[in-house]
Amino acid sequence: MPGKHVLVLRPDELTADDHKMWREIRTESGALANPFLDPVFTTTVGQVRPGARVGVLREDGAPVGYFPYETGRLGQGRAIGFGVSDRQGAVLRPGVRLDARRLLQACGLSSWEFDNLEAGQGPFLPYAADELASPVVDLGEGFEAYARTLRERSAFLGQARAKERKLARQVGEVRFVYDSRDPEALRALMAWTSAQYRRTGRRDRFAQEWITRLVGLLARGDEPECRGVLSVLYAAERPVAAHFGPRSRTVLSWWFPAYDRAYGKYSPGLVLLLRMLEAAAADGIRMVDLGSGAARYKESFKTRDLRVYEGAVVRPGPGGIAYRLRREPARTAHRFVRDRPRLASLAARTLAELGRLREPRG
Repeated sequence: MPGKHVLVLRPDELTADDHKMWREIRTESGALANPFLDPVFTTTVGQVRPGARVGVLREDGAPVGYFPYETGRLGQGRAIGFGVSDRQGAVLRPGVRLDARRLLQACGLSSWEFDNLEAGQGPFLPYAADELASPVVDLGEGFEAYARTLRERSAFLGQARAKERKLARQVGEVRFVYDSRDPEALRALMAWTSAQYRRTGRRDRFAQEWITRLVGLLARGDEPECRGVLSVLYAAERPVAAHFGPRSRTVLSWWFPAYDRAYGKYSPGLVLLLRMLEAAAADGIRMVDLGSGAARYKESFKTRDLRVYEGAVVRPGPGGIAYRLRREPARTAHRFVRDRPRLASLAARTLAELGRLREPRG
């Protein structure tokens, strides 16, 4: 790229000055302080994914951008933390112009795939194949203002509060911890989540060692701009629902929520989410990002939608051809099903039935 130099580093080779500059550039761009686009998330992924790299863009010897990614066979790259990262892209100083394919060439990549590219990523948006809604909850005016909006829209808030009271009456005292360090609760959350993946016929993310290790590292972290928050709802001192997700100073990502199915009639997951929103607002969180993917409860809780994108930048050559042969048929099939609600519903039921058949018999 004319006038620019790209230095490729492992995430652990980034200096404290790089972290500072990364955040300054992010602030200058006016983008949300999303924890997935903080340098700490990239360096944490680097501890569990050996192919993690960062392309550091320099002009006149000074960094003007950071491009985190993972690389695989034939130089086929993906967004950092692909599969679990809810926001992706490069961190670029305002006014910096670059060509996406030339950037990939400088990083030794034949392709770069993304599934949650944030809006405003000009160099990569021309390569987006799909635009997705990512619902969010705005808490900038505090929880009470949000709750008033929720009450005006539906009876959902009152129903959730009634479920919580019923849980307390029939099971035992309800207690909520917003920022827990209870390792047993985290293990319970992972077990519930794995069981849910199996029931719905989907791939168990916690069966992948790197994801389990990533969650563990974030759970033990203490960096204000990117650390994990474990929220737990207890009834009679037993965890009945929990959520784990990364946060910055102002944004919390709804990442891994789950509950104990034995208490399903009390809707503990929804009770947990309400409690978490209230506590997050009191803790300075101005937005909770519910993440892309359709879910009825997200529609009930959200205040608006952000936009994210799926797609890939692909360079000519053997690596690019291999990527297209491997990934594009699957993406086309996925999009075909997703854009047809009846077919998507049938596919979901089929996956759930396959998951039920795979469940161990007692």
